[in-house]
Amino acid sequence: MIRAVYFDIGETILDRTREYQAWAKWLQVPAHTFSAVFGAMIVEGHPVRDVIARFRPGADFFAEHEAMAASGVLPELAEEDLYPDARATLAELRGAGLRIGIVGNQPAVVSAQLRALDLPADLIASSQEWGLAKPSPAFFERIVADAGAPAASVAYVGDQLGNDVIAPLDSGLRSIRVRTGPWGQLLTDPALEARCFAVVDHLAEIVPLLKP
Repeated sequence: MIRAVYFDIGETILDRTREYQAWAKWLQVPAHTFSAVFGAMIVEGHPVRDVIARFRPGADFFAEHEAMAASGVLPELAEEDLYPDARATLAELRGAGLRIGIVGNQPAVVSAQLRALDLPADLIASSQEWGLAKPSPAFFERIVADAGAPAASVAYVGDQLGNDVIAPLDSGLRSIRVRTGPWGQLLTDPALEARCFAVVDHLAEIVPLLKP
């Protein structure tokens, strides 16, 4: 039985459309150019930090994100940045007695702004706050410690095959892949997905699968 569920942030809880538009503006490239290069690099296996460095060689993702936020180019997170079924899914699972966490590879400002949205979660944190990032086993060990339950009874929900499927599985957690955002649409691995607890297209599909 699943006793705790932890969600990735970007393209799982957050629709990052407004953020990616801000990145294009910040990097001074057309939005369609940024999107095209972004998609191509994802297919090649690159993380977001490599996409930013492609347009601004040597750039540090966290430093650039902080500067963009401070400049006002990056808007603060708002309800419109959540996937439409995110809040209701979190509320239903938490109401069913499951411990709910939202933890992903993000700058600290993102998790702080998520907390300000008063989401129905027991924990909201980021890799920058923890000093730990996926796919490190230590990241998932901290999740298990927070859950206070055996790893096999903890599920991690996310869109990326490496960080959100392989990494939690290797740490003994259950993995639920949600096929949202660029990673969910561009990358697939039937053999790997067969090892998941579930593969869904929308967060709301998780609720009937996990309710005790």
